[in-house]
Amino acid sequence: MLRRALSQLSVPDAPVATISGRLVGVSGLLLESVGCPLETGQRCLIETAAGGWLPAQVVGFKREVSFLMPFKKPVGLATGARVLPAPESSGLTIGDGWLGRIVNGLGEPLDDKGRLGGDMPLAAHPPQINPLRKKPVDTPLDVGVRAINGMLTIGRGQRVGLFAGSGVGKSVLLGMITRHTEAEVVVVGLIGERGREVREFVEHSLGAEGLAKAVLVVAPADESPLMRLKATELCHTIAAHFRDQGRNVLLLVDSLTRYAMAQREMALALGEPPATRGYPPSVFGLLPGLAESAGNGEGGEGSMSAIYTVLAEGDDQQDPVADTARAILDGHIVLSRELAERGHYPAIDISRSVSRCMSQLIDPEHAAAARDLRGAWSRYQEVRGLLPLGAYVPGADPATDRALRLQPRIEAMLCQGAAEAAGFDETRSQLQELSRA
Repeated sequence: MLRRALSQLSVPDAPVATISGRLVGVSGLLLESVGCPLETGQRCLIETAAGGWLPAQVVGFKREVSFLMPFKKPVGLATGARVLPAPESSGLTIGDGWLGRIVNGLGEPLDDKGRLGGDMPLAAHPPQINPLRKKPVDTPLDVGVRAINGMLTIGRGQRVGLFAGSGVGKSVLLGMITRHTEAEVVVVGLIGERGREVREFVEHSLGAEGLAKAVLVVAPADESPLMRLKATELCHTIAAHFRDQGRNVLLLVDSLTRYAMAQREMALALGEPPATRGYPPSVFGLLPGLAESAGNGEGGEGSMSAIYTVLAEGDDQQDPVADTARAILDGHIVLSRELAERGHYPAIDISRSVSRCMSQLIDPEHAAAARDLRGAWSRYQEVRGLLPLGAYVPGADPATDRALRLQPRIEAMLCQGAAEAAGFDETRSQLQELSRA
């Protein structure tokens, strides 16, 4: 009877041994491990000399050597240190409690407001959607900025690049969009920025009003390239979750260039040969995949728009990352240093910017007014250098005379204070009235 009772007891399976590897090499941010079979993309733990554990991820292998990249600064490592596969976890859970919070690339809170949680699991990677099932971009998105609403209208589900050099008002414009947009949820990724700018963006550009409906994912410049990559992917995953819940979501990623630089660091460490301006080919393979995970999903009521900032180093618009971004996104907004130096904010150069979805979002009257004022703006720019010299004679060209007459009003309409909100309908009415002048 005792034997029968013992046979009916269920004893949980317990491993008799823990498989571990050994750390055999450290070269910059690239770590080498042997002795434990690890899959690419798998997370693992590396024992430090102080007895702690450093999280890392498998990024490649060569024969029996696995290449690891740490999520945090690799300090206190020694040869022969144990390498263990990270225990499987249930992953992150997400809900409305994430709104107003600031997290890192692993989803860990940085704002000292307690643990994050939710009632739904968060996917491990950004979703990939069949292009034939994506909901079309057919509804305008009010971002609260006159120059964009009127002249560069973007739609729900559109992906746009914001091209800017340093010091031309990029962060201020992002803060304006976050506060004034009609989107219900805003996901902001601050990738590779200076640590000082993170707090300044939260307190000055974003403010309490903008933070209340936003989720910030932060990976400053001093984080490892792997953490910057994970933070960018986490932004897209969070935004896609709220989109699939039926919300209208706006994703802001600052910046796409820092994401490309992080991938460049990893690829070069793995021995991938550099191609265009030091960027390996894998960089230009990852960018389209990231952009395609944004946009609208398969039906449903939600939408997911995205704005990616692209850093134009030295105001060079022919940078390879900028050139690739123009090809894979649905439009680009260029911030001009010349306009910023003249005190024109936001410094959007409408003659060099374009929204590829604008024609299918607005009515014919709006389109005609925008086309008319864009032409007047461009004509004024052509003769602007001649005016101080007296080289242009009024009356020589009626179209140029009209452009000179309308220029002060066009510039006043395109300028906007950081605290000022401009609705879509209001902007459209102002645009059409100005075009009739």
